[in-house]
Amino acid sequence: MRRLLSSLMLCLALPAAAQEFTTYKGHGGPSMGLVLSETGALASASFDNSVGVWEGQVPRWLEGHDAAVSTIEVFRPGVLLSGGDDFALWLWDGAAGQLLGVHKGKIQDIATHGDTIATASWDGSIGLWQTVKSGEPASWTALRKDLSGHDAGVNAVAFSADGKRLYSASSDGTVRLWEEGGARSRVLVSNGFAINEIVVNEADGWLAYGAVDGVTRMIDVDTGEQIADFTLERRPILSMAYHAPSAQLAVGDGEGYIMMIDTGTRRITRDFRAMRRGPVWALAFSGDGSVIHAGGIDDVIYAWPVALLDTYDPAGGETRSFLRDADTMGNGERQFMRKCSICHSLESGTSRKAGPTLHCVFGRAAGTLPGYRYSPTLD
Repeated sequence: MRRLLSSLMLCLALPAAAQEFTTYKGHGGPSMGLVLSETGALASASFDNSVGVWEGQVPRWLEGHDAAVSTIEVFRPGVLLSGGDDFALWLWDGAAGQLLGVHKGKIQDIATHGDTIATASWDGSIGLWQTVKSGEPASWTALRKDLSGHDAGVNAVAFSADGKRLYSASSDGTVRLWEEGGARSRVLVSNGFAINEIVVNEADGWLAYGAVDGVTRMIDVDTGEQIADFTLERRPILSMAYHAPSAQLAVGDGEGYIMMIDTGTRRITRDFRAMRRGPVWALAFSGDGSVIHAGGIDDVIYAWPVALLDTYDPAGGETRSFLRDADTMGNGERQFMRKCSICHSLESGTSRKAGPTLHCVFGRAAGTLPGYRYSPTLD
């Protein structure tokens, strides 16, 4: 009887425990990129044009981009890199930001090895940046050469562990391998649909990729031959994160799921509905691999213990304004909610959305809202 009561109490406790997960609130838009620093601080790239550094529940904001920040990466201890829809690559040395340079299209991904930075751009090129730090206070310079070969925008880049090889994925449906500093390249994969994400583990001889058509596969890094296929009936694949010590690969898709793969045994270990609605745009493991962080269409970043994923309900509260049922709104409200509300609020005061508040906008001269950082054209 005592054993039965104990089991019953445990079962009753699970739903409450299932709702206990960590949230990071402060951004004014979806999080498009996540990364953990060497100290365990979470850094986030957001649609609200900013980078957040979370050393607790109150973030430190890094402002410099003129459009949505789409990717974030650790360069070296205390130094971050970010790229965005403004085509710009920024370097953040502590709180000090510096523009390193710009592409001719948005920067979708960043990879690093030593002093070298690789950027994947929708202008169809890969930028290789050689950086030098000098002076006090520190100043950074970067010389860039562009690698051309893809027939469409480049979505992802990844270095080999020794930095001698660079891998790239593109909307042209291919994964390319670049050698000899980019002097030559060859196609490893021709998928037919855009490939959004790659993860490389040369030590174990594999590369994993995720594509717009939902394909999630592991291939041989030298031959491109398929090793394993993890494709499920969902699409597109929008994010990946890998934790080498635990051999865990996390895959996020457009329907709000996070699939967990054991890359050692080549099997799916969990398939978790993370978001109640919308995509999983960003993923990052904790340092020990016990927690997975995710960003999606909400203004909130979520973090769940990996071992308890199966006990959680999908995250996300009230329906976002731009996703409300059109039949519940008049035409004017519907047009604002669908086309404007992700960037603008109607309340007074400051907000962290990508655009300034539209409170009392009628009669207000363009570019004059106090406290909002306008582009140089409106300054």
